[in-house]
Amino acid sequence: MMVLLLTISVVVNYSDRSNLSISAPLIAHQFALDPLRLGALLSAFFWTYALMQIFGVAGYLADRLPVGWVMLGGYSLWSVATILAGFTSGLTTLFLVLLLLGVGESVAYPCYSRIFAELPPQHRGRANAIVDTGTKIGPALGAFLGGLILVHSGWRMLFFVLGAAGLLWILPWLRVMPRPRHVTAAHQSACDVPTVAGFAQLVRTRSAWGTFLGHFSGNYFFYFLLTWLPTYFVREEHLSIRAMSRLTAGVFLLSAVITLLGGWLSDRLIARGVSATRARRPFVAGGMLIASSLGAIAFVPHNFTLSLAIMAVASIGYGAFASNHWAICQTLSGPKMAGRWTSLQNGIANLAGIVAPWLAGWIAEKYGSLRLTFLVVGAVALGGSAAWRFLVREVEPVDWQLPATEEIAAARGSRS
Repeated sequence: MMVLLLTISVVVNYSDRSNLSISAPLIAHQFALDPLRLGALLSAFFWTYALMQIFGVAGYLADRLPVGWVMLGGYSLWSVATILAGFTSGLTTLFLVLLLLGVGESVAYPCYSRIFAELPPQHRGRANAIVDTGTKIGPALGAFLGGLILVHSGWRMLFFVLGAAGLLWILPWLRVMPRPRHVTAAHQSACDVPTVAGFAQLVRTRSAWGTFLGHFSGNYFFYFLLTWLPTYFVREEHLSIRAMSRLTAGVFLLSAVITLLGGWLSDRLIARGVSATRARRPFVAGGMLIASSLGAIAFVPHNFTLSLAIMAVASIGYGAFASNHWAICQTLSGPKMAGRWTSLQNGIANLAGIVAPWLAGWIAEKYGSLRLTFLVVGAVALGGSAAWRFLVREVEPVDWQLPATEEIAAARGSRS
C-alpha cells in the first residue's frame, strides 16, 4: 500500500511539473514570450528543486527526521503551489510560484530512497521501477487530461484541477506512512556516519560520480521531452493541441511500460543468483546508449513518421535506464547514506532541468528550429552511457567506515 501511494505521489509530482510544458504554447501566446524567455520559464522549477538537493537540505531532512512527515510536508507544499500557479496574473509571479513548487518536490526522491533502502535487494528493482513508472505516467496523464482541459477551459483551470485533485492523496498517506517507531533503528544506524565525514567521503567516491553524471544524462533526455516535446509537435510538426497531447502521452507511456519490464527482469536475475552488477548495470548503460539514437532526428527534418519511430526507439532505451538507476544508487549507498546520496545525485541530475529547457530555447531562437537540440540530447545520452559503464564498476554497498581510496582498493581486491 505504501509503494502504491508513493507511486501515486510521483504521478502527481510529474503531472504538476509537466502541466507548464503542456500549456506552454498558450502561455507563450498570452505573455508574448519568445523561445528564449519560454525556455527560462520552463526551467524555473528546477532551480530550487536542484539546489535544495545539491546543498543537502532535502537529504538531511529525509535522513534525520521522520521520513513520513517529511514526505507529507513536501507533498502538501507542491500541491498548494500548483493551485497558486492558476491564480498568477503576471510572468514574474508565475516564475516565483514555480520556484516554490521546486522546494516542495525536492524532498520526494530522498524520501523514496530512504524508504526503499530498507527493502531486500531482490525487491528493490521492482519497487523503484513501479515508482519510476509514475514519472512517465504523470506526464502522459497530464498530457492527455491536460489537452482536454486546455481545449475547453484554458491553462489556468489545468493548474486548479491538478493541484486540487492531488490533495486527495494526503488522507490515505496519513494512515500508512512510516511512523517514527518503525524507523527509529534505521535513524540510529544513519547517525553512525557523521554528516560531514559521510558527505566528504561521498564526493570522493568514484561510483557516486558515475551515478551523478549518468543520472544527469538521463534527466537531460527526459526533461527535454517533458518541457519541449509539446511545443515541438505544435510548432514544427503543426499538430493540433488534441493530437499533440495524445502523442506526448504515448511517448511517456511507452517508457513507462519498458521501465516496469526492466525492473521486474533485473529483480528476477538477482533472485536467481546473478550479481547486482550484471543484473542492473546493463540496463542503465545499454539503455542510455539506445536513448542516444534520439540525435538522429536532427537528420530527418521532413519525415515525421521516421522521426516518431526514432523517438519511440530512444524512449525504449530511456525506459530501460529508468528501471534500475535508483536501485543501483540505493545498493551503493545503503540505508546509512541513502537520503544524502539520493539528495546530491538528484540535485546534480536535475541541473539538467535548468540547462535542457534553456538551451533548447536558445537553439530555437538562434536557428529557428528545435532539431539541432535532438543532436545535443543524443550526445549527452551517449556520455551518460559511458559514465554508467566505466565509473560504476561494481554495484555493491560502499563501506562508509573506510576512506574512499580504501573503498576503491577493497573493491579491486574483491574482484581479484
